Amino acid sequence: MKVSRVVAATLMLLFSSTAAAQYKWKWAHQVPVEETQHLAALKFAGLVKDRTKGDIDVTVYPGSTLGNDQQTINLVRGGTIEFASSGSSNFNGIVAQTAVLELPFTFQDAKHAYKVLDGKVGQGLLDELGKHGMKGLAYFENGWRVFTNNRRAVRTPEDMKGLKVRTTPNPYHLQAFQLLGTNPSPLPISELYAALETRAFDAQEHPLPVLWSAKFFEVQKFATLTNHAYSPLIVVMNKAKFDAMPANYQKILVDAAREAAQYQRELNMQNEARIIDGLKKAGMQVDQVDMTPFRKIVYEPVRKRFAEKNGMELLSAIDAEK
Repeated sequence: MKVSRVVAATLMLLFSSTAAAQYKWKWAHQVPVEETQHLAALKFAGLVKDRTKGDIDVTVYPGSTLGNDQQTINLVRGGTIEFASSGSSNFNGIVAQTAVLELPFTFQDAKHAYKVLDGKVGQGLLDELGKHGMKGLAYFENGWRVFTNNRRAVRTPEDMKGLKVRTTPNPYHLQAFQLLGTNPSPLPISELYAALETRAFDAQEHPLPVLWSAKFFEVQKFATLTNHAYSPLIVVMNKAKFDAMPANYQKILVDAAREAAQYQRELNMQNEARIIDGLKKAGMQVDQVDMTPFRKIVYEPVRKRFAEKNGMELLSAIDAEK
């Protein structure tokens, strides 16, 4: 009798630990598995699986496996997949105000950026996504954008003139690089390596972790640590599926996304010096320059254009957090 009870208890434990998840969900993003965005997505998946005792199982699909940024955002909105993480610029066509997050020279430093994103401004923008079929969960980060090219060292605005630059689709990024005398154009990141390799573009601008993981240093010679804009990623979930979850699961999803965001920020800070050293060893010339002349050309015209379309409220709120 005792043996039967032990066997029964063992079988119950076995079946409970191997039972299929009630929810098998998908997360899509655009970068390689080495990039911290992917590691943060895996962190989220692990936290959620653990805290729901295996009830929610999230599989992460990296490297544009399920489509480019706009395609995966639309898949989330339509409910075909559950999660996506994508640069905030890719949401500008849905919620125009998200463009404020990547305006050049808007954030003084990382502390300022995190204070804004984790506060009322950041939450307000996440809430706006709810009107468009998405639950904004948290902000991951691409990081501070730096400029690379394959033509010449860039140390002054004059050095940028005439370069064909791949930018984000953010209209204010396009404006900023036009003001600096370049020829900017957006392009999906999945197509960028080949475009740089064939010299369809001379230059690009991405944060260091993306520059490293996407191996753009293989097709670019010069890097300038411009830090001209901070680039957050927005983590979104299909809103209908989020709303269908019990309250305790909703809290788990939000908390796990924000913990994963903090985890990624720490990874990025730890990796910055290592990446710069790796770029130099790979043969890139890496320059640190005074960005004051660049800021004088770009800052006021870009802010003015944003304010004309969206008002000063968001800009003032961000400035108040300095």
